[in-house]
Amino acid sequence: MAKRQSNVLTDVQIRKWIKAGGPLAKSDGDGLTFTLSTAGAAVWVLRFRHNGRRQEVTLGRYPDVTLSSARAAAAKRRAGLAEGVNPADEVRKVKARKDWTIRELIHDYRQKVLLTFAPSTQRSYGRNLKRVENGMGGMSVQSVGPADIVAEVERHELGWVEAFTLWCVLRGIFKHATGKKIIFANPCAGIQLDAIIGKRPDVKKRLMLDGDELHVLLNAKMRDENLIAVRIALATGVRISELYTARRANLFIDEGRWHIPASKTGSEMDVPLAPIVVDWFRRLLVIAGASDYVLPARLSNRLNRFDGDTHVSKDAIREAIDYWIDNHEPNIRRFTPHDLRSTMKSHMRRLGIPRDISEMCLNHKLKGVEGIYDQYTYWDERKAALYLWAQFLATCAAGQKWNVSPLNKKTA
Repeated sequence: MAKRQSNVLTDVQIRKWIKAGGPLAKSDGDGLTFTLSTAGAAVWVLRFRHNGRRQEVTLGRYPDVTLSSARAAAAKRRAGLAEGVNPADEVRKVKARKDWTIRELIHDYRQKVLLTFAPSTQRSYGRNLKRVENGMGGMSVQSVGPADIVAEVERHELGWVEAFTLWCVLRGIFKHATGKKIIFANPCAGIQLDAIIGKRPDVKKRLMLDGDELHVLLNAKMRDENLIAVRIALATGVRISELYTARRANLFIDEGRWHIPASKTGSEMDVPLAPIVVDWFRRLLVIAGASDYVLPARLSNRLNRFDGDTHVSKDAIREAIDYWIDNHEPNIRRFTPHDLRSTMKSHMRRLGIPRDISEMCLNHKLKGVEGIYDQYTYWDERKAALYLWAQFLATCAAGQKWNVSPLNKKTA
């Protein structure tokens, strides 16, 4: 039996047929066929048998798919056919897979993934999703390659942390696309972020305000609600988000207790309130009026967005501190609200408060096995520590020298 010929066509022949026009079908061997329609459409077709049935698949148009490319594509499909894979089925799967745009992918990601994240993550991811949508929204998901990812990160002049968040968003949406089988490989894979935005800068060292600076701060010329808020943050060591979102219903003034609900940054905790801190809270509640919040928003546009009652913005206390430092030139180093926690922690050690108690006052989780099994709240120990700390602050506010013995000399 004569062996079937293959690779019998040439580019010269094909160009002549196209120039002459007219319908035709010419075999290159092994099922690969060049076809030309009456309208002049030149198309490669692979004809084959599967399970006893004659079938065919289109490989593409000529000259977009060259003769050599058509032979390679046909060989690949014939190899699959030998393994039992029907090339026609593969083509149908590709056609069934929707070619989404980045904008459509982001919309689906928002509905199915973003809503499961914490509110703060939703905000940070949300603004970066908007960046991606503005820059790549019209692109086909299947067309995006690693170079497009690098270009998108480099396109924005962002600080390291925000650029890292943008990177996380890009990885997240394309991971979502691979999960939906819109694509089979994440274009972010293999990209080294350090090569794009450099190494992460050193973490900022926290500040410890000294006694003289605490005197200046505790007597700062700020609006009453801002000054009292700073005093409370300093005296309790809470995270600033826990203070500006505090609700009246979680304050138990007569008990000297402030309940802080669980959040992404910390577990729920009851904070013992020293008498002077109770007085500060009472003054805040008077200023707050009928609001459900201890620090209600003051700007009408913010109140209108939240049906007339909400807390101050996340930046309000920091901005109040910055404004005071910039406009009153006090004898104090520039600091952030988070530095108030490091100030309390550092001074507590100097006051002889054990390390584990000072950590618990900051609502830091104990490490290791102890953190898992030790469920004791240390209320009395934390209360003694915070009362002593409040005494120290009162002394600093009065401009006096501290002359009280440490809480525990053995651990000082």
